Amino acid sequence: MRVLFATTRGAGHFNPLVPFIEAALRGGHEVLVAGPQLLAETIERAGYPFWPCEVPPEHLLGPTWGRVQTAATPEEAEAIVVGEIFGGLNVQAALPGMRSACEEWQPGVVMRDPSEYASAIAAESLGIPHVRAAIGLAATERAMTEIASPSIEVVCPGVTEAILGSPYLTTWPASLEDPTGTNPEDVRRFRDPAADTPPAPLGDWWPGDDRPLVYLSFGSVTGGLPMAPALYRAALEAAGQVPARVLITVGTELELEAVGAAPANVHLTRWVPQADALAEASLVVSHGGSGTTLGALAAGLPLVVVPLFADQPPNARRVADVGAGVAVEPLREGPSKALPSSIDAGALRDAILDALGNDALARGAQAIAAEMRALPALDGWAAT
Repeated sequence: MRVLFATTRGAGHFNPLVPFIEAALRGGHEVLVAGPQLLAETIERAGYPFWPCEVPPEHLLGPTWGRVQTAATPEEAEAIVVGEIFGGLNVQAALPGMRSACEEWQPGVVMRDPSEYASAIAAESLGIPHVRAAIGLAATERAMTEIASPSIEVVCPGVTEAILGSPYLTTWPASLEDPTGTNPEDVRRFRDPAADTPPAPLGDWWPGDDRPLVYLSFGSVTGGLPMAPALYRAALEAAGQVPARVLITVGTELELEAVGAAPANVHLTRWVPQADALAEASLVVSHGGSGTTLGALAAGLPLVVVPLFADQPPNARRVADVGAGVAVEPLREGPSKALPSSIDAGALRDAILDALGNDALARGAQAIAAEMRALPALDGWAAT
């Protein structure tokens, strides 16, 4: 069978598709990834064939993103990002390419990142089955589709109902889902094989120091945002005051010099493979992005979550609700409250101190890890 995988830009949107792509390949299926031209290098470096789609012109996209930066509330910012960009500008730009991919390559099924709506419209109009590969909580993704609905319904009436009724494939365990939310009727949960990836040893950055390791990452996007230097400076200040080794990664968008000098117990770097860090860590400090959250919990590690934007606040709430971590609210100072301005270093330090060696949080994270290990393997998903 031919499987077309569709994504929008950003590692947080493409990476959750990768386990499904790999499983399809192991199952003997033919795959093609369609997405914004800007992803060409990333997807081709991963070794997958790529079908490029157009991106919105900068004279439209730039000012729209500018309004996100000045939005008065997170809800207002979300309405712009999801309703106007994901549901509007991205669809208008990508739909011709997605339709061509479906018409010319003729896939048997389309698997899509739930924020990529053009592929659903193309598949629905051509009678091709389409499914969703979760990038977050089911209730969060339903809310996003409802926000995007007015824009996508203009292009394809009835597509919202078809999207919400499509099969929903996820590596999120059921206990993390919001019990007050509306979950999809056709949910299929799988175990992400990434949790079984053999780690490599970390560098010997703290010779002779055998204290617990805290791994701190705010993901791949945060480093490119205006508040990133302040966020990481506060994190450095907090990390320097805890009796632990602390590994901090800032991603590729932020210069290390903008963060400042690291205390003796802190190693500051751009990136390390997450599996390597999790294998040695005792605690993870995260922004609540899906990749870091699921990776930490699959490894049975408790979390301190500093939710910054998008789906991160509900992720942080669920981690805290199930007793697998604690949340620290970021500072939101200045004219716009849509994006945080920094973190209270003292509050972050106290949360790390409270979480380190906290047996109750460790038990909560380990219970989630056991639930995730008990899920069926991802291989064979296409046959379902």
